[in-house]
Amino acid sequence: MTIWSGEIRELEKFCDKLKGTLPFLAKEFEQLLKTEDANVVLLYSRRCLEVIVTDLCESELKRPRKTEPLKGIIDKLNSEEKVPSHIITSMHGLNSLTTFGTHPKDFDIEQVKPALNNLKIIIKWYLKFKESSGSGIERDSAGIKVSTPDLSSKKEPFRSEKRLSRLATIFIICIFAVAGITLGYLLFKKTRSTDSLEKSIAVLPFRNDSPDTTDVYFINGVMEEILNNLQKIKNLRVISRTSVEQYRGHDKSIPMIAKELGVNYIVEGSCQKYGNDFRLRTQLIMAEHESHLWGESFQQKINNVEDIFNIQIKIAESIAEELKVIMSPEEKRLIEKIPAADLEVYDKYLKARSYFNDYTRESLYKAIEYLDSAIEKNPDWAPLYAGLAEVWIWIQQDGWETPSVAGPKIVENLTKAMELDPDLAEVHYQSAVTAQLVEWDWGKSEKEFLKSLAINPNNPFARLMYAQLLLILNRSDESMAQRELAISLDPLNPVTKLLYIGTLVQAGDCKLSLPLFEEALLANPEDYNLNGMLVLAAYKCGDYDKVIRSLKYGLSFPFEEEKYKEIKRIYEASGIVPPFEDLMKYMEKYAEKNYVSFVSMACFYIIANKPDKAMDCIEKGFESHDPMMTYITKSAQIFEPLFGNPRFIAICRRMNLPLPQN
Repeated sequence: MTIWSGEIRELEKFCDKLKGTLPFLAKEFEQLLKTEDANVVLLYSRRCLEVIVTDLCESELKRPRKTEPLKGIIDKLNSEEKVPSHIITSMHGLNSLTTFGTHPKDFDIEQVKPALNNLKIIIKWYLKFKESSGSGIERDSAGIKVSTPDLSSKKEPFRSEKRLSRLATIFIICIFAVAGITLGYLLFKKTRSTDSLEKSIAVLPFRNDSPDTTDVYFINGVMEEILNNLQKIKNLRVISRTSVEQYRGHDKSIPMIAKELGVNYIVEGSCQKYGNDFRLRTQLIMAEHESHLWGESFQQKINNVEDIFNIQIKIAESIAEELKVIMSPEEKRLIEKIPAADLEVYDKYLKARSYFNDYTRESLYKAIEYLDSAIEKNPDWAPLYAGLAEVWIWIQQDGWETPSVAGPKIVENLTKAMELDPDLAEVHYQSAVTAQLVEWDWGKSEKEFLKSLAINPNNPFARLMYAQLLLILNRSDESMAQRELAISLDPLNPVTKLLYIGTLVQAGDCKLSLPLFEEALLANPEDYNLNGMLVLAAYKCGDYDKVIRSLKYGLSFPFEEEKYKEIKRIYEASGIVPPFEDLMKYMEKYAEKNYVSFVSMACFYIIANKPDKAMDCIEKGFESHDPMMTYITKSAQIFEPLFGNPRFIAICRRMNLPLPQN
């Protein structure tokens, strides 16, 4: 018997009613009732909340949820007074508690009980709400929708007169109710403290107060290190730098920024650097009232790395103290760790990292130059090798170098970084990605992902790549939990959105992914990665017009405008297969002298209705260790025509991949 058996018995009372009126909620609810695993209880409690909040988003806010985090919708339902405040409180409580379902060792099972009590309160209210609105839930290809109420019954005589008298009474009651609610809200606002708010925080880009812009990379590095320190604290939800970068130089208000990012606290800072003279001002703000909680100014000469890191450490620990966040001894040790590097080496490292986020071939090779130069001066500092490994992973993934060249460089640099410093979350993350994409060692990959997330639980990339691994291993529920948490940590980053959409495509949720592709492409219609994935998703959905449109920018090799126009003409005249037959002749000729992913070629052979050639490419991909081989059983199930092929099954077994279902 579990310690939450009493709560389960209370919830069982709703089972029959949910089956009769809300079958899609009942499906998640039944899974919750029959498990005795604490993590699974939290997972399906969250799934129940997902169904309810998604429905309310569509029925009450009149818009689809898309990828919006639960917290953002709950806050919107609160601000527009669509849901009673006490239910909002339970929703926030349940949302916060159920995130621990993705951290098997990071919560007390006693926390399952308040999660279930909150769910009971929400479902009890929700059933009454659905009864009063006279509607049920139905699901179509677009997701959860609220059916229209039954208007077929005859009107009562003199109904309008009766309604007027009732409205008069209700109006008087509402005057007193609004007055009471307003008074209660004002008292609540006045007494509200950091204890009552989720510990969610965003560090905005620090302002450069110097007239010289050449030191911006250094100021960004300081801001990023403070962010990294905060991310090591498990009891904080910390938004990634890439999502806050868009607010650089922006004039939006603090409450508006916090609302868009889904956080309760904001850190602002400004820097000046003249040679070794350094000044930093920073403050912590409660976003709701834009009230100042803590601030400090630092001014000193930077003579060594310790000078700058001591400032960064103090800021992170002061913020944690102000928010009453309890740090574990291990978290404190990791935050207070001073790097074994001098100022010159650290400066080169920051310059290298300033090129990381462009993800262009030129910027990544420029980062390698700075990292190699820093290693010449200090060959014993682990982050330099971790940086090189990360750069080579991206170079390999984007097809700018073959796995035979990039793979050994990745492994060599990761091994060196791990030897020098086993405490680096990014090293374990990169080791996990390498085990997943290069070594095909699923057990090692999961072990390394969990190590990385134990050190930095706020890394959205680690969670999204882990979500992909879980999909590969057919653990879709766990994958979804990781995916949703990742997007809440980095909601505005295009790369995070790319990986998020990628998990949907791999999971086979192609229809759900298509509107997200369109939304993401608004920012960059020519994005190679988005268009490349959209080709597969649109093909599986049968949207061939979209396949041809995406093909223009979704190929990893030069594709002249005239050739594209020819492909388009063939499609308009003959359908989807002939243009891909023509494309593959072009692609084969290009691949004679240039590297093209064998898995990419296999995908296009499938569309060209040449399964034997696709299978040949799969086998070549295995022999060359193509990193895209990881996804052959997923990738929108593009290879479904091969699932029963003995050659395909043999490859899956050699890779220890779970066999796909034909």
